[in-house]
Amino acid sequence: MSSESGSRLDRAELERRVTEIWRDVLGTRPGQDDATFFELSGQSIAAVRITARIEDEAGVLVDIGELFEDPDLPAFVAIVLAKAEAEGQPKLSA
Repeated sequence: MSSESGSRLDRAELERRVTEIWRDVLGTRPGQDDATFFELSGQSIAAVRITARIEDEAGVLVDIGELFEDPDLPAFVAIVLAKAEAEGQPKLSA
């Protein structure tokens, strides 16, 4: 587990990390952010990898089922930000 697991991240850092994880696992580049999880050939193993890395690197628990709702990157980032706040992370500043 990352040494930063459980640490508090600001909104910009959390957005950056989720974006980086999404792009790394799904093999995408900037400019493909409006493509959905399934349009990017996302499968169960990718969903597990994404959610596990978010938990490990950012300390936010995200259910893999969220990815099977077929979000694009901005929608998924919004889901993770909402989960972070719900889990008691400090209010994430804009």
